[in-house]
Amino acid sequence: MDFAARTKITICPYESREPPSVTSLHFTAELNVLTPATDSANSSSTDCAIVGASFAGLACATVLARRGLRVRIVERKDDPGEKLHTTGIIVKEVVDHIALFDALPVDLVRSIPGVRLYAPNMRYVDLDAPGYYFLATDTPNVIRWLAGRVQQVGAQLSCGRSFNGATKVRGGYHLGDLGETRYLIGADGPNSQVARSLNLGQNAKFLFGVEYEFAGLSLAVDDRLHCFLDRKLAPGYLGWMVPGVGVTQIGLARRMRHDPDAIKRVMERFLDKIAPVVDVRDREATSIRAGMIPCGGVVRPVATQRALLVGDAAGMVSPVTAGGIHTALKHGLAAGHAVAEFLEGKCEDPAQWFSASYPKFRTKRLLRLLFDTFQSDLFFNVMLASRPMRMAASYVYFHRQGVMKSARREVTSVQPGL
Repeated sequence: MDFAARTKITICPYESREPPSVTSLHFTAELNVLTPATDSANSSSTDCAIVGASFAGLACATVLARRGLRVRIVERKDDPGEKLHTTGIIVKEVVDHIALFDALPVDLVRSIPGVRLYAPNMRYVDLDAPGYYFLATDTPNVIRWLAGRVQQVGAQLSCGRSFNGATKVRGGYHLGDLGETRYLIGADGPNSQVARSLNLGQNAKFLFGVEYEFAGLSLAVDDRLHCFLDRKLAPGYLGWMVPGVGVTQIGLARRMRHDPDAIKRVMERFLDKIAPVVDVRDREATSIRAGMIPCGGVVRPVATQRALLVGDAAGMVSPVTAGGIHTALKHGLAAGHAVAEFLEGKCEDPAQWFSASYPKFRTKRLLRLLFDTFQSDLFFNVMLASRPMRMAASYVYFHRQGVMKSARREVTSVQPGL
């Protein structure tokens, strides 16, 4: 096949502790990207078209391609790793349960074993769970790595192509200049065009988040996710600081309409507040990302004949933590198997039954309601180190595995430079 564009991406090794179960590989990937100029000759029918080179979309495509099916991933961006709207934290369960990540290059991740949770008055507790860790990621290059892997097993990646609607035809959908497909997967984010085109459910409840990246910062405590509770600055969620891969990520999310100027002012106040921990007010951010985060749970309906939504498009984001990478990968892989079984004539259309496996988030939606209704700075200032608060934090961060070491049960006040 003649490709008009070939992008070679090389990442230098990053000095860090190697997380358990992650293969020590260095990342060098080549993406064979079909551009609009060269893709027109390849717009014939496919077994499955996946809109969106997201975590969910790439996981789904990997399964289908490995089953020998003709798969095309349609991505509107020229580079699937650019302009991402995620902090990119991967939980331990991904490494434990998603074999797709067995070969994830260590260059692209950094292990973070604990959480430091700050009350609105900036006193904090340290939270730990034996054997648990989070992975901060170089998310753009993780996506590029996944895209390279899916191409290696035979899927086509069509970048710079927009999905402009689908028309139902016998045995699938007509996608305009993208040709025809027997099955359509919407993995195109929280404002899914696939959902809009097929009259499926759409995300309606959001948080608005913004994150700055700073290079060259040295943190005194770089083995923890730093999480900041403050109803005035981050109503409905919190602020964070992540010692990431070669950068420090600082951001917050809150209930508000999409207003870049307003969120910029809020971020300035947040940076003032956390200055005793790390002062970046005189530094220029190397990167800024912002976007809407769905927090209302799985949309309804999430599927129709020969089509279904996965990942953020399906609202598959935790209403409490706003994390969605694990569920996107898990259910993206499962969707790939279900669609493959259907296309091979082994089962009925998964649109009729597969969405029953999607997370209900019942407990987390209740916690979201309680947090939205009763979030109180005074409450968190007083109750931060209490047993009920530790249990709630354990559920949120460590999925019931968390404990707070007895030596760290005392609330500690922030001192400049800590």
